[in-house]
Amino acid sequence: MAVNATCANCSNEPLVNDSLDNNGTKIQISKCPKCQGKIKSPMCCGQDMGAT
Repeated sequence: MAVNATCANCSNEPLVNDSLDNNGTKIQISKCPKCQGKIKSPMCCGQDMGAT
């Protein structure tokens, strides 16, 4: 599945895939390359979806 997400603060700048390190577990996020704003991936079964 694919989603086209854009940053509302930066005139619809496309978000890029990234990950955060959460105590040794990589969490999948999307971030804006201009303002560095971030959104976290959804949860599944009460757990953060990990980066692959």
